[in-house]
Amino acid sequence: MKITATGLLVFVALVYVLAKWAQNSGAGAWAGYVAAAAEAGMVGALADWFAVTALFRHPLGIPIPHTAIIPNKKDQLGASLGDFVGENFLSSSVVRDRLRAVGIGSRLGAWLAEPDHADRVTAELATALRGALTVLRDSDVQAVVGEAITRRADAQEIAPGIGKMLEKVVADGGHKRVVDLVCVRAHDWLVEHDESVMDAVQGGAPGWTPRFVDKRVGERVYKELLRFLAEMRDMPEHPARGAVDRFLADFAADLQSDSDTRERVERLKREVLGRGEVQDLIASAWSAVRQMIVAAAEDERSELRLRVRAALLSLGARMSTDARLQEKVDGWVEGAAVYVVTTYRNEITSLITDTVAGWDAEHTSKKIEAHIGRDLQFIRINGTVVGSLAGLVIYTVSRGVGA
Repeated sequence: MKITATGLLVFVALVYVLAKWAQNSGAGAWAGYVAAAAEAGMVGALADWFAVTALFRHPLGIPIPHTAIIPNKKDQLGASLGDFVGENFLSSSVVRDRLRAVGIGSRLGAWLAEPDHADRVTAELATALRGALTVLRDSDVQAVVGEAITRRADAQEIAPGIGKMLEKVVADGGHKRVVDLVCVRAHDWLVEHDESVMDAVQGGAPGWTPRFVDKRVGERVYKELLRFLAEMRDMPEHPARGAVDRFLADFAADLQSDSDTRERVERLKREVLGRGEVQDLIASAWSAVRQMIVAAAEDERSELRLRVRAALLSLGARMSTDARLQEKVDGWVEGAAVYVVTTYRNEITSLITDTVAGWDAEHTSKKIEAHIGRDLQFIRINGTVVGSLAGLVIYTVSRGVGA
């Protein structure tokens, strides 16, 4: 394109020389018109050559003021470009309008409603979860979990809560099954260990009593215990059961209102939490949970992944049809985007400014010229053509006025 534009300049210069020679040789009036057009074409070509060249370098190497604009003003151009982008592309109104026109909520809902897309998101979430659990160090997480559980337990008194729960259990009769189980197991144990029970009773008798008396007493105590447990097991209204009910009800009330009972429970809680076995159990809970989550994330048919997939499909179906939910999602996305562009606008625009400032001036000039140079050479060609036409018109008008 440079050769074409320069060749056109050489061409009009040659036409000008030949036209002037013809004019001086008396070829006729047409030679004057041609010479005027060619002369104006040369002026236009030279003027546009100067203008185009002045953008990138000093014409003919002469440091004329206001030439080599791009190399000299490179940093200012980068700063102006950054400001332009910040004001016209990173403004909150532009971001909101653009995102609102896109309709992210409805599009995302329609996309998630597709089973294949839900499967893909589920798989990506599972991969991210496995990666996060792999990066985390077990010792750090165990320490955090243990400290959090211990601090939470220390900060909250547990006696009133236990008392309320026990009170509700007693009021609903939920403890009766436990009493039934204890009575059945105790009765069965006595049946299986009758000799041991009688030997224990006989062994506690005074040494001066006859052996047959001790045996009769042991047998009597065993039978009474067996009868007592059988009656308590088979009689829902047994007085001992009522005593258990009253004891549990009184204990539930004491847990909620008696300061001594509550303090004893708190001391017991601190002693239990302070034991090394309990701390080891709390710390090891993370390992079990981690293994369970990793296994569930890797298994495509695990309950975790199936539930996540179902949740994504349900969310997609709702988002694709529920206008209020779409509006909420659009609002969240717009708010997040506006926060990013308003908070980090200077950092984003400085990327442009700093990048341009880091470019070599000569290299930048050549890069820009390589991208837009073809159009700039058309400016030179157009200047030659327009200059020739303008010169022809001016010469014609001048001749007409002079005649």
